[in-house]
Amino acid sequence: MAEISIRKVAKSYGKDVLMTDISLDIHHQEFVVILGPSGCGKSTLLRMIAGLESINAGQIAIAGQVVNDLEPRERGCAMVFQNYALYPHMTVAENIGYALKVARMPKAERQARVAAVAQSVGLTEFLDRKPGQLSGGQRQRVAMARAIIREPKVFLFDEPLSNLDAKLRVQMRHEIRRIHNRIGATSVFVTHDQHEGMTLADRIVIMQKGNIEQIGTPRDIYENPASLYVAGFIGSPAMNFLPGRIDAASRGVILEGGERIDMPPGLTLGRDGLLVQAGFRPERIAIARGAEAGITARFDFVEELGSGCLYHFLHEDIPLTVQSDERHAFAPGQPVPIAIPPGALHLFDATTTRALAQIPALPAAVPMVVPAA
Repeated sequence: MAEISIRKVAKSYGKDVLMTDISLDIHHQEFVVILGPSGCGKSTLLRMIAGLESINAGQIAIAGQVVNDLEPRERGCAMVFQNYALYPHMTVAENIGYALKVARMPKAERQARVAAVAQSVGLTEFLDRKPGQLSGGQRQRVAMARAIIREPKVFLFDEPLSNLDAKLRVQMRHEIRRIHNRIGATSVFVTHDQHEGMTLADRIVIMQKGNIEQIGTPRDIYENPASLYVAGFIGSPAMNFLPGRIDAASRGVILEGGERIDMPPGLTLGRDGLLVQAGFRPERIAIARGAEAGITARFDFVEELGSGCLYHFLHEDIPLTVQSDERHAFAPGQPVPIAIPPGALHLFDATTTRALAQIPALPAAVPMVVPAA
């Protein structure tokens, strides 16, 4: 059982404290994505699991064994890096089979294992080539094959798709998920790209400034962000935010400028006058029709998506975006009514930035895990 247990792990570089109290459980055969911006500590956390970085305090266990003092090669992990880390003077076959050669596996057995793994990632016809003769996607497949052949308990991916173009990134995302499903190893994948996190993960760990902000399934985090940071980080286009205050008497939020929006009952109790950030996703609000309740914003510009449009507005000089599959013609500066259903609303304390409650949201088509072929 290749579960990973991280308990109260701390890491610092001299006087620079990166993280102080990281605890996380990753289940056997789970695919976990650690997601966050550059410098948040996600790659350092991955490297501490691998043994490439020491920890200053706490404990890391893999498959029930504490690995704090074990060398990387003793931890049963295989790591795939952003830069591939291939040997340029070796062929694809030699790169894939190098670990087996070091382990003194007989040549015939080694060649058979290399051939089988190469076939599983579509590299059979490239076995005699050098890495310099391959595309970026092919080199990344070699790096994954080299990891697979070791039959590791744990796969660790450190932003492996960052150097690929957009089309290849999508293809390799699918390939990584299929390999995970086929092999059944435990996978930990680090990225700053929310699309990778949403499409690959069984669970996502969102980090900021060395802290874990939220852990959950892609849908849980999308539907119920625990903080203003998570709400703004997850979702494309990004969530809209408008400042306001809770008005218990009207069971609503009074926005700057005096407009009011409805909110679900129950959230006003004991919070009258509380300053909040009101958040709502562009795809869950709409350009209002007739007597629909909402707010008024001034039209700014539109982005054509093919399948629909992103309409950009200004509300008291704060940007506001509506995603719609309908076409509208607005003049610059034209006042336009925007409908905000109560079920679309997320409220965040303006001081603590934490969500006030897990508010039921409308159903939406959220990208989930890519099924295995």
